[in-house]
Amino acid sequence: MLSRLPRAPRFPHFVLLSSISFAVAVPLAPGQDIFVTPIPNVPFTAVVQVERSFVRPDGSVQTAKTLRQIARDSHGRIYAEARTLIPVSSKETPQVRRIHLYDPQTRVSTMLDAEQQTFWTMTVHRPPATVPPTLLEATPAGETLQPSEFAKKEDLGIQEVGGILAHGIREVQTIPGEANGKESVVTDEYWYSDDLRINLMIKHNDPRTGSVTLTVAQVQRTEPDRAMFEIPPNYKRAGNP
Repeated sequence: MLSRLPRAPRFPHFVLLSSISFAVAVPLAPGQDIFVTPIPNVPFTAVVQVERSFVRPDGSVQTAKTLRQIARDSHGRIYAEARTLIPVSSKETPQVRRIHLYDPQTRVSTMLDAEQQTFWTMTVHRPPATVPPTLLEATPAGETLQPSEFAKKEDLGIQEVGGILAHGIREVQTIPGEANGKESVVTDEYWYSDDLRINLMIKHNDPRTGSVTLTVAQVQRTEPDRAMFEIPPNYKRAGNP
């Protein structure tokens, strides 16, 4: 498993990932991140491995990677880290920037800033969904996208992802060309585990902007350390002196 920051909390589920700058953690689109569903009685801990590429204005491609820990306890509380992106050639461990904690029983969402050792909380008035967003037919939620003449969907069947069965769906969208008239083909894949109730793999590729692959690995189906879901005593509420 990943080594943890001393007493550093993590973000729960509205997950943040890293940016092009290799130093800043930024949010991904909801459908392009591993959403940890806040459901009870299915505890686990895991590592999300992330590989990203970015198309620069000059057409060159920059690649980067990161990893982060996620967890859910038997009460449905969730924990998710945001770590920096680093070059793919680096052997360093990405630094934890933030941690998100969420308790579905109280609906309290807590954000922890691991660098400033501060935190802030808010009460979520509408509980998060119990299935990840934009899952297509891969989840029991069924069809979620409106039909489109530019989008085609393919059922990829069942296969193992890290030793866990997952149902795969691929969506291919053809974007009409603009100035040069050249079409762009955007591809998304979602591999959903009905057992864990999360996506185990997401692949997104857009030739105009880049690609991202997120893979859930090192899954342990045991109760996480309860300290992961607590605010460290040395953290101060944001805005306090």
